[in-house]
Amino acid sequence: MGSKKKSKPSRSKKKPKTSADQALALDYVRAWAQPAPPRPEPSAADADDFLPAQVARGGGGDVLFELHSHSNHSDGFLSPSALVERAHRNGVKVLALTDHDTMAGIPEAVSAASKFGIRIIPGVEISALYNPREVAGAGEPVHILAYYGMCGPSRPDELYSMLLNIRDGRYLRAKNMLAKLNRLKVPIKWEHLTKISGEGVAPGRLHVARAMVEAGYVENVRQAFNKYLGDDGPAYARGTEPFAENVVQLIANTGGISALAHPWSLKNPDAIIRSLKGAGLNGMEVYRSDGKVDGFSELAEKYGLLKLGGSDFHGRGGKDESDIGTVKLAITTLCCFLKMARPIWSSAMKDILLKFAEEPSSENLRNMLKFGRLTNVDGFSPINAGIDVVSFCLSSWSSNDDMEDVELEEVRQLPSQSRAARYPRFTGTCLDTQLPRGERSRLVPVTNERGHLAPSGWPEPTPSSLIKEPGQRPLLLIG
Repeated sequence: MGSKKKSKPSRSKKKPKTSADQALALDYVRAWAQPAPPRPEPSAADADDFLPAQVARGGGGDVLFELHSHSNHSDGFLSPSALVERAHRNGVKVLALTDHDTMAGIPEAVSAASKFGIRIIPGVEISALYNPREVAGAGEPVHILAYYGMCGPSRPDELYSMLLNIRDGRYLRAKNMLAKLNRLKVPIKWEHLTKISGEGVAPGRLHVARAMVEAGYVENVRQAFNKYLGDDGPAYARGTEPFAENVVQLIANTGGISALAHPWSLKNPDAIIRSLKGAGLNGMEVYRSDGKVDGFSELAEKYGLLKLGGSDFHGRGGKDESDIGTVKLAITTLCCFLKMARPIWSSAMKDILLKFAEEPSSENLRNMLKFGRLTNVDGFSPINAGIDVVSFCLSSWSSNDDMEDVELEEVRQLPSQSRAARYPRFTGTCLDTQLPRGERSRLVPVTNERGHLAPSGWPEPTPSSLIKEPGQRPLLLIG
């Protein structure tokens, strides 16, 4: 009897605590996924040292994240717009587009997502090689997922250079696979393969498999992989993949979160996970649409990694593919993911904005706005009159509570005068950037002819561009 009395209070104490933790986690995830207008300061009873001001509770249920999906910019079947629309139909609120070795589909996905109220996480699935002894021709293929904030990578040139090298290697790899298939009496024409992959898309194994199905050599994609194209298949070929540890380190150095994709496909997952954790790996996939994979949750706990998962949706159809949004991560899992990711993404945001403020070149501008709502860098037409570029990016990239993270105020306080005086080349309405932020509603109409105060390479101004109104301070022009 005595033992029973002790056990009952312990259970009754745990239940409310779990419920409260889940409620706080849900508020935190909702506040990021669907930012609400500023609310009054919370009461002392609602205060939490780690969580932002809570959004209204009730309604909406859990927030569905999809952290692994592909479009036709790699080996998916759907365009980024169609992928976003399908995700919306399936109830997805946050979508990570993680095409193989390219981020080219992100701008289209961001544009489409704005119509459905979906938040996009710019991502990429990077092809890599685990080779502990760095022996040429040896090693095991590994895929690393990278997740970035709305501003994208903080050092884009380094990341894009690696991705370009991998894509170039995919063309050579595809030709080697076709040569092996030809020797196996399974001839596939290069023109057939590139028609399937699409213009500008580096062909991968899935494209080769689809060509084999269309040519009648196999019944379906799975049979093509099982019989010919799998890692140990007779037609498998390697490309120019970088070492997996280097990929993880580059993701960390460019402001991203890294996660090991589908570790259940690896021959020696423990050794690989241990090595990648040492390089800075943040998480690993543990969940699939058919549930948690045995053993991998324990591996994630063993190495202190985030437990993540996604559908790995390609849109090819068939019974063997999970639909987008079928992996429903627990709200506490999503909360842990965001608590790790958001400071890293905010720091990357700060680095990008500081770089542009210090050197506002065309290249830095394009990098800064690559994944934002503004994509027409030359014309600046999507920007509303009177909005400072850096402030515009801050408002576009940040949810309400992000605005105070990692000293972003330092970016806001950068000398507007120096930016405006050095590079007043935007077109349209003028904004007096030397006024205090609260008084910047004073707009000066622009009628002057073009002035050439900016360095070469800045977008060509229109005839209405301004250098400076007589007797007034330098102005920043916004089209």
